[in-house]
Amino acid sequence: MAEHETPEPESVKLFEGMSGSDSGNIPTYDVTIRVRRYNPEVSDKAYWDDFNLTMYRTDRVLDALHKIKWELDGSVSFRRSCAHGICGSDAMRINGRNRLACKTLLKDLDITKPIIVEPIKGLPCEKDLIVDMEPFFQAYREIMPFFINDSNEPERERLQSAEERARFDDTTKCILCAACTSSCPVFWTDGQYFGPSAIVNAHRFIFDSRDDAGDLRLEILNDKEGVWRCRTTFQLHRGLPAWHSDH
Repeated sequence: MAEHETPEPESVKLFEGMSGSDSGNIPTYDVTIRVRRYNPEVSDKAYWDDFNLTMYRTDRVLDALHKIKWELDGSVSFRRSCAHGICGSDAMRINGRNRLACKTLLKDLDITKPIIVEPIKGLPCEKDLIVDMEPFFQAYREIMPFFINDSNEPERERLQSAEERARFDDTTKCILCAACTSSCPVFWTDGQYFGPSAIVNAHRFIFDSRDDAGDLRLEILNDKEGVWRCRTTFQLHRGLPAWHSDH
């Protein structure tokens, strides 16, 4: 082989001992995806649409939605980007619970019944599974989710101990999917409530030892539409993505 010659890639391994050419051996099953449809350009009324699919055991709800859009009905609309639980684009209600479609395996659901997919609640539906995220991001912007420190700039980075970092480490994992906020009944009924995601992101900066605006953020949250609107309805934990499911 020449010095700079690129070797031929090996077959992609789907399972141990299985190459891409053997994908036909992966078990399949039939599943019905029931999607809540809404198109304001056609009608102001929503309706349900059933799609019967043959899927692999390794498929996710997002894969089923892709199959619907690419092979059955191109008008089905939903958001998605990275498809790996990082971007937070594909939060939706799946069988009555807020989930990320890219992190929800079909095999973990009851496929003997239609899998119900609808938009997250509390935000205006624009089309099908797409909601207007602006109210959510407006609350996020109000808590000033950025680093504030007006002291003299250090010659090097602002140092922080492992213990100081640990105080807010968990809240850095928020991916702004709105799954938690839109699972909150208070948020559904009160359009001014900040919601848990904004409060969590405020926590991220309030407890950052390098930030100097903690008191200002606490003042923002100390509002009737801030932390005091939380009614502890125990819905938040059901709307958290997988990264927080063990906490």
